[in-house]
Amino acid sequence: MTVDDTGSGADAEGREEPPPRSSPRERGESQSARSEEDPLALRLEQLILGAERRYTPFQAARSAGVSMELASRFWRAMGFADIGQAKALTEADVLALRRLAGLVEAGLLSEAMAVQVARSTGQTTARLAEWQIDSFLEGLTEPPEPGMTRTEVTYPIVELLLPELEEFLVYVWRRQLSASAGRVVQAADDEEMVDRRLAVGFADLVGFTRLTRRMEEEELGELVEAFETTAADLVAARGGRLIKTLGDEVLYVADDAGTAADIALRLVETMANDETMPELRVGMAFGTVTTRMGDVFGTTVNLASRLTSIAPRDGVLVDSAFAEELIRTKDAPASEEEAAEAAATAEKEGEEPPAYRFALQAMWPRPVRGLGVVEPWLLTRCNGDTP
Repeated sequence: MTVDDTGSGADAEGREEPPPRSSPRERGESQSARSEEDPLALRLEQLILGAERRYTPFQAARSAGVSMELASRFWRAMGFADIGQAKALTEADVLALRRLAGLVEAGLLSEAMAVQVARSTGQTTARLAEWQIDSFLEGLTEPPEPGMTRTEVTYPIVELLLPELEEFLVYVWRRQLSASAGRVVQAADDEEMVDRRLAVGFADLVGFTRLTRRMEEEELGELVEAFETTAADLVAARGGRLIKTLGDEVLYVADDAGTAADIALRLVETMANDETMPELRVGMAFGTVTTRMGDVFGTTVNLASRLTSIAPRDGVLVDSAFAEELIRTKDAPASEEEAAEAAATAEKEGEEPPAYRFALQAMWPRPVRGLGVVEPWLLTRCNGDTP
């Protein structure tokens, strides 16, 4: 018999056997741990999950018709810790295993892709759940009257909010799925669906490390939240996509250089007008980007990050490919001389001069760690162009 890391085994015919029985001491420790659990926590768990604890991991896997090895892979991919053979799983856990395994059996997903689905969903919803508990529910469950405890008001608040938040989550997910599917079907070919040419931007707060030493934790948290909220709203409103936030830094992408440039300059302008915010610097690059699980990777992303580190305060640096794309789309002139010549020609012929949105100033080439020598360009708005 072979025993896997979860304690289940298989006999000579390949049938799974239950894990070895735990010792009286182990069973006593398990029962003691459960008896010490907060009754309200157990009631909240049952309310949120919609079912009572009924299964050990082995029993859940067997009921779902899934091997313990695959069940453990799904469970860990979703972001949950190993629980040994404690009776902690519900009918919903069995159904989730059955659905994922069913997609694999039907040939709709490979096993590796099913695990990736579990991981991406788990990572995304874990962050959402943490935010809702830390920020949302904590504020709502402040005791309304002296003498009341938070635990006395938490359960009814969760009971009222749960169905509404669930419906809203599904609505937003469907909207985001629709937008992503639309971008995929518009791709030129299959390769473009994974390796696409995008404009990538990093926006970074200047001197954030020093701020962490001077500001109180609550004040620092409010600043970070204000920065992330402002950046997220602005990126979305101007047609970009926020990839992730890293406290003092945000990463976003756009399908074209003009949109990304507009977002970068608006971010700088918005933060400069807010006295409570530190200065901002932005680095951008244009080129092939690999997308995986909602994130972006590749040399273009690394270059944008490096340009951010050398960008001037309240300034925007772009790479040469980004500058060339702005010139190609006539969002920026190749030089001041070209802009002047185009304006003079238009005036002579009685036509409107070209309406450039941005201006580019070549900077000194410089070495960038890991990427060799790059030729950055300083991006600004054209005179007369209003945000």
